[in-house]
Amino acid sequence: MYQQTIIVGNLGRDPEMRYTNDGTPVTSFTVAVNRRWTTADGRKGEKTTWFKVSCWRRLAETTYQYLKKGRQVMVVGEVEASAYTSRDGQARASLEITAREVKFLQGGGSSTSDDGMYDSQDSSEDSYTPQTEEDLPF
Repeated sequence: MYQQTIIVGNLGRDPEMRYTNDGTPVTSFTVAVNRRWTTADGRKGEKTTWFKVSCWRRLAETTYQYLKKGRQVMVVGEVEASAYTSRDGQARASLEITAREVKFLQGGGSSTSDDGMYDSQDSSEDSYTPQTEEDLPF
């Protein structure tokens, strides 16, 4: 059994693909999830939460090929929170999702699936070791 998280947001940067030592493709990108509200006195508020997303194997290849900065997606996967200290000594947190499925929600690019849904192959064997990134966009 595993936990599952679903986010809908926009890519904050173009995906980057790399390969593990055994040749397994891994694609990483960030997703901004915005929440907007209006207070009882009519003031508007907005908060953006950034997620780092990693896709493995065929899902990595597909997302790298079709996704670009700004594209709206739905990501389904497992989330992990990590705390770290930035270069300037500030306490920071990072939310990282290992994607099991990615759905392309708005225009741009082609797809090989009628519904735009892609899921990972053999995702139960996926493993993810987070990379430390102190230059997160938040």
